[in-house]
Amino acid sequence: MARIVVAMSGGVDSSVTAALLVEQGHEVIGVHMKLHDVAPGQTPGTCCGLDDAIDARKVADRLQIPFYVMNLREAFKKAVIDDLADTYLAGQTPNPCIQCNGVLKFKVLMARAMALGATHLATGHYARVLPGPILARAVDHEKDQSYFLFPIAPRALARTIFPLGELTKAQVRAHAHRLGLITADKAESQDVCFLPEGDHARFIAEHRPDRDTSGEIVDESGRVLGYHDGYVKFTVGQRRGLGVALGVPAYVLRIEPETCRVVVAPAHRLEHHGLRATRATWFQRPEPGSVVHARIRHRGGLHACTVGPGETFEVRLIDPALAVAPGQAVVFYEGDRVLGGAWITEAIDTWLAPSALGARASAP
Repeated sequence: MARIVVAMSGGVDSSVTAALLVEQGHEVIGVHMKLHDVAPGQTPGTCCGLDDAIDARKVADRLQIPFYVMNLREAFKKAVIDDLADTYLAGQTPNPCIQCNGVLKFKVLMARAMALGATHLATGHYARVLPGPILARAVDHEKDQSYFLFPIAPRALARTIFPLGELTKAQVRAHAHRLGLITADKAESQDVCFLPEGDHARFIAEHRPDRDTSGEIVDESGRVLGYHDGYVKFTVGQRRGLGVALGVPAYVLRIEPETCRVVVAPAHRLEHHGLRATRATWFQRPEPGSVVHARIRHRGGLHACTVGPGETFEVRLIDPALAVAPGQAVVFYEGDRVLGGAWITEAIDTWLAPSALGARASAP
């Protein structure tokens, strides 16, 4: 049997993960990551608070396994909190959960797990690891979290276990009741852990008080339609709360941080036939010209596409996708297998000729 470190958040998923591995006879060590300071009375339904650490410890005590709290606040601030603020200020839409997985859990925590003599790190994510190693979608596609996990380096994935990848959420809760875990009926967290009210604009104002992001709301011709008190309050594809009229429903088409302008347009202008991406992690890069499927947001559908060459590369969507948002991830699939993923830098509406595509992909 193996020595396995389990990341225990204090929720039902990580609790059952630890319990199932104990049942299998493994030597399990529970670890709770202290990522940030949480104000007293934090809204229920969030994670990483004091109550979560207490719940994780109670589960570890019931399972009779060692339990540690690791202080990762400094690493979390640099990798996740600062990144979120900087990405919004760049006019893009960040994904802090992917950043947390890619840097905190499967780099920093993995290294500490190995320092404890563990052979593997286990988490409560709904995903699977296939031989290769290859990341794959969970059996329960409704709960699948593979989109958030693409930055895991292959060498780290080889030491990763997802015990819940073959289970549904109902089965996980049934296991929790069977095992008498106090987290069996605990609600799932719904917010970004350090933004319990979801108010990222207030958060950025507090962390970057020297930045004034107020400006104009304009149409594509530059005609001023209104004013806003912070472009960080807007994301590509947003319709509600614009406070302007085009004569047809208006959506955020793009954000221009240099001028603090928010550009709005009718819905059809948000149909994009391609995107540009960079900073990829590949488990199996698609062959040139081969058709695979891309997901451009966690709850979005799968779009047939082809993937261009280069470190910064272009993705051609066979059918247009709505509201491709820079700062978000694009993750590529072949069936249930995750081929890899990258960060979107730009939505593109027209496709480049192969010679031009190669030139742009190789440009600095």
